[in-house]
Amino acid sequence: MAKALAIVFLSLILLGVVYFYLDNKPAETVVVTPAQDSIQDEHKTKKSKRKSGKRLPPVDSIAIHKQLREMLVFNNGILVKGYSVSLGSSPEGDKEFEGDGKTPEGWYFINGKNPNSIYHKNLGVSYPNAEDIAFAASIDKHTGGDIKIHGLPQGYEGFRRKYLAKDWTAGCIAVSNKEIDELYDAVKVGTPVFITP
Repeated sequence: MAKALAIVFLSLILLGVVYFYLDNKPAETVVVTPAQDSIQDEHKTKKSKRKSGKRLPPVDSIAIHKQLREMLVFNNGILVKGYSVSLGSSPEGDKEFEGDGKTPEGWYFINGKNPNSIYHKNLGVSYPNAEDIAFAASIDKHTGGDIKIHGLPQGYEGFRRKYLAKDWTAGCIAVSNKEIDELYDAVKVGTPVFITP
């Protein structure tokens, strides 16, 4: 039963990825200084507020594909939006123990929401699960915890491009502050999160 659910979920992810890439043109590569980045972000924010007050519909599942550095969010099996993400500082492979710098892989769920995080806002991810705990115990290590989907460090909002151009977290999934604001409003505690290699 679990394998059948995994196959169905992966199929939805693949369809979503195909739809997302067909529906979006690749962006130009532009070199921007932190000061220019801050000005551009402010301009884009003002422009988007004028353009529309659209919000994401409720998000009922999240899929993160580490190799693509991509997070897809769904509502009733329909792709709502895709986000570019940054991962742990050692992103290859599944998280094995505390301090390894890896982002976990597997089935989790959103287990909390924090509007006053040191990384702007965050959504808690339910790592470690039972499988993670058993594996860490088998190699006599501690699993660690506090895996989040979060924004940028407080006070560094103007350096969005610098942060999001590389993997820099301790194992979390990072997006821009604007994006975590959007997700924070649309995602409820209990929402499933599937993280693939």
